[in-house]
Amino acid sequence: MFMSLSKQAYKGLYPEKEPTHNFKIKYSGKFSSYNANVHYSSSMMEFRLSREWKSISQDIKIGLLQTLMLKVFNEKKQTVEIDLYNIFLKKVHVTAPKVRIEPLLAESFHRVNEKYFNGFMEIPNLVFGRNSLRKLGSYEYGSDTVSISRVLIGKDELIDYVMYHELLHKKFKYNVKNNRNYHHTREFRDAEKLFINHELMEQKLKRLLRRKKFFRLF
Repeated sequence: MFMSLSKQAYKGLYPEKEPTHNFKIKYSGKFSSYNANVHYSSSMMEFRLSREWKSISQDIKIGLLQTLMLKVFNEKKQTVEIDLYNIFLKKVHVTAPKVRIEPLLAESFHRVNEKYFNGFMEIPNLVFGRNSLRKLGSYEYGSDTVSISRVLIGKDELIDYVMYHELLHKKFKYNVKNNRNYHHTREFRDAEKLFINHELMEQKLKRLLRRKKFFRLF
């Protein structure tokens, strides 16, 4: 008898139980590469996956679905499929197309790459995000994309500092323990402090944000 991918994922986590939810998988073009989430109620789980997942092997997709299920159930379990999913997500950046590179951010990347990574870091996609004071930078594993807030435009040394932070995410990825992802590990924090004048850069960022917030009030 055919068993749906979602039910296979559930049975891999709970072999002795029958599902208490109906399952649905929906592929969407609204997500960034290899992103996904789950919408759920007491009777339904709808898994929404970016279109890139369509061509990925079933075992890896089962690991993704199991990861989302465990978040819903707030439980900690580990399976071979979850391990495969995390290995895949940590390596998918190698094949991600590099098609979005802002020239200003490319200059920052090359400065940081030469100074802190001996020129060995592969250039990711580099984009400006929103004019955000809350999220100054981010790194997206699936699409291999560093995004930098527009509030830093004109502040090259601060762009370099945030760029370095996001490239550390690209380098170290994340550790998984009890179905939780740990991005800011001790290794990460130690490397972060290697940026020249690390504490001074933190102070300058805080001053810039306070000033920007003040002007936004008026």
